[in-house]
Amino acid sequence: MSVKVLGISTSPRLEGNSDLLLREALAGAESAGGQVQYIRLCELKITPCVECNCCYTTGRCRVQDDYQMVLAKMLDTDRLIFATPIFFMTVCAQAKILIDRGQCLWANKYVLKGPPVAGGSRDRRAMVIAVGGSKSTKQFENTRLTMKSYFDVLDINYAANLFVSKVDARGAIKKHPSALKEAFRLGSELIIADTPPPERPVNVELT
Repeated sequence: MSVKVLGISTSPRLEGNSDLLLREALAGAESAGGQVQYIRLCELKITPCVECNCCYTTGRCRVQDDYQMVLAKMLDTDRLIFATPIFFMTVCAQAKILIDRGQCLWANKYVLKGPPVAGGSRDRRAMVIAVGGSKSTKQFENTRLTMKSYFDVLDINYAANLFVSKVDARGAIKKHPSALKEAFRLGSELIIADTPPPERPVNVELT
């Protein structure tokens, strides 16, 4: 059975740097036998969390929009590749809206003590791609923490990071000496990786 791979591009720029790396990672996953699917958040309607706290009693978000479709795909997939540009030292607004709507997952897990949302013992793994213009590698620290918390409520193992700094102009990643190759490699390794998952994410940081 093919490994399902979902790539989520949160960049507001079509074919921006994180988006291009995501596409290359998906190509790597497909080359290793993965069944890949790509989602661009900017093409969907996902509104911010309204903090109504209805999920504290139901475990589900009451706001009806494209979030339900994206969530279903995230919970169904075996591998998730999440790509974001870095804005003000963290994930972009489009990414944060999706993450914040995951409050229903948090409520199901920690308030309602519900069963794992994605099947418990399934081998599910996630990778983060992030690109920032700053020369400081500290720009990725907040993203690391945010994604760790998000993957926890998605019941998916945080397996790898590809962080690239000092890249800003649209499409500039194409001129980077190794970033696209690393994205392809990590995407393929996400499919053929040994079990069990790593205790800490494999971390690739490029400048």
